[in-house]
Amino acid sequence: MNFARRLFTDPRAVIGAVLVGAILLIALFGPFFLPHDPNSFVGGSFAGPSGAFPLGLDVLGRDVLSGLLNGGGIFLTEAIAATAVGVGLGIVVGIVLAVLPRRLAELLLSLNDAIIVLPQIVVALLVLTRLGATPVTLVAVIAFVHIPQTARVVRVAAQRVATESYFEAARGLGARWGWLFWREILPNITGVVVLELSIRLAISAVVLASLSYLGFGSSHDDWGSMIHQNQGGLTIQPWAVMAPVLAIGVFLVGANLFRDGLSRALANGQ
Repeated sequence: MNFARRLFTDPRAVIGAVLVGAILLIALFGPFFLPHDPNSFVGGSFAGPSGAFPLGLDVLGRDVLSGLLNGGGIFLTEAIAATAVGVGLGIVVGIVLAVLPRRLAELLLSLNDAIIVLPQIVVALLVLTRLGATPVTLVAVIAFVHIPQTARVVRVAAQRVATESYFEAARGLGARWGWLFWREILPNITGVVVLELSIRLAISAVVLASLSYLGFGSSHDDWGSMIHQNQGGLTIQPWAVMAPVLAIGVFLVGANLFRDGLSRALANGQ
């Protein structure tokens, strides 16, 4: 049974893929199906659901459903970008740590671990307070959080490859480090990298939502900002808060289920 068949015969992976896919479809195509302008004031503050507004109105009298359909693209784009940048740099750092001389690697690993133990959310808030919450700063801050964590995981996997006979043979034949990186190490740690990407994507979504909830979102239209803006009316019009919370929650549950299925498929293939 090949990898794809193992993966997509696992109920967890299938359910996870469906949930993640549904949220991605909403994020990608939602802006094309807006029932109202998401920034237009169409009624009273925190008006309840009705035929014209199925999820009611928010604190400013805007349609919650339109805001939900419009805000996912910004939120998920930032989460995916931060994950890609952070994990990509973490892979490079982890592989470098795996092939450096032992003493130098241990010194740099100590520095890496010191960064890991910093209170990441506090560091993020300090940076965003100083530089402002823009898409670039948010992606950079969250990516920075991922780099040392990913580096430690990748280092362990890359060290196993670096001790294999085929890797030593390639080095003995004078292979360049770029060739060793792309042809020998990276293909043999693909499973670890894919799992790390799925884990970090979920963490990116949680951190983004948390920062937006604290008022450090890059946009007034994304899901995290919807939660922040409407939290005061939770008991009056809960859908203004619950709609984006459920969207983020479904995405996270789906990502975790797919990761579990992926882990099983990789383990069974070894």
